[in-house]
Amino acid sequence: MSPSQFYRSQAAEQQLAASAASLLNVRERCQRASNAWAALADRSERSDHARTQTAAEKLLAGLSENPDRGLAAA
Repeated sequence: MSPSQFYRSQAAEQQLAASAASLLNVRERCQRASNAWAALADRSERSDHARTQTAAEKLLAGLSENPDRGLAAA
């Protein structure tokens, strides 16, 4: 399970707890926790996307710098 999946499951769990709570302060606390977990998931997904994009850009930059790299001179 990836961190973002864990965060999403925790957000869903807190949302369920909020909907089941009969006390207003408990419901608000669970809703705040759900929002915090969802924000962590969003941040984690953005970081993963940026990391993947940076790695792809580095790979493409390395390939385009010297197209003959690795070939023996004739």
